[in-house]
Amino acid sequence: MAMNRVQFQPGMSMSTFFDLYGSEPQCEVALVAARWPQGFVCPHCAGTAHCVLRVRHRQTFQCLSCRQQTSIIAGTLFHSTKLALRTWFLALYLLGQAKTNLSALSLMRSLGVSYPTAWLIKHKVMQSMLEREALYTLDGRVEVDDAYLGGERTGGKVGRGSENKVPFVAAVATTDSGAARRVKLSRVSGFTSKAVANWAKRSLAPGAKVISDGLACFAAVTEVGCTHEPFVVGQLKPKDLPQFNAINTTLGNLKTAIAGTYHAFAFSKYAHRYLAEFAYRFNRRFDLAGLTQRLIVAAATTKPRPEHHLRWAEHSC
Repeated sequence: MAMNRVQFQPGMSMSTFFDLYGSEPQCEVALVAARWPQGFVCPHCAGTAHCVLRVRHRQTFQCLSCRQQTSIIAGTLFHSTKLALRTWFLALYLLGQAKTNLSALSLMRSLGVSYPTAWLIKHKVMQSMLEREALYTLDGRVEVDDAYLGGERTGGKVGRGSENKVPFVAAVATTDSGAARRVKLSRVSGFTSKAVANWAKRSLAPGAKVISDGLACFAAVTEVGCTHEPFVVGQLKPKDLPQFNAINTTLGNLKTAIAGTYHAFAFSKYAHRYLAEFAYRFNRRFDLAGLTQRLIVAAATTKPRPEHHLRWAEHSC
């Protein structure tokens, strides 16, 4: 069998990572470049003239116009952190280069931090991934399917009525030949026409050609200017449905990534982040070596996300 060049690309080796980001000064330089690629701009008055200070061991910019000081971590995902930036950057590297997923427990052991700290780091990074994914929509030919995350609880309801099952829409934009280009995995309140129409407004570009298995609610994508082509699956097996090859393969990979990494997590509260984690890496799979740098940029441009924010259940669906 021919080698899959995407799957077997070299990525970024650990030695290369430490050459680039192995010291605190190197991480500071990388963070400044990611946050202000055109040079420092004061977040208070938009001035550019500044001087550089050291405040509590952090590089800090003081605007010469308004005299306000801005730490390099203030207003970013790293806001108020007491951890070294090299620890955060190592977390970004490990979470980005993982073949499937990386649990908070594994992250704890790799970083040498406590489990609560590792959990917080992981969820902050996943939140950054989620917010970056929200910037993109799917266009062209798009395969969609209804799916659920989670399983039945002992003594609870079974099937679609299970309290521990979270519904989400899986959508894959493909080439005309059916090769996957970009994926979106979006939690929804349920598979109703209203929920799917709201999802389509956020996730699909006008004119997208949506291919579904005929579930009635997916016809609602026409409300946002997309076309809908249903194929009634019936008793056919996946191998007999080449028009759904990309979405079936993606859902299989998602199931393997989650089941092979996590024993359990609170599906009803955190499903949207775990889905975004998979989608973020999938959509950037063609440049594995550049993924760490992209995560640094994402973290530098994500607003502070304190723990109480991360522990809220998602309300957008």
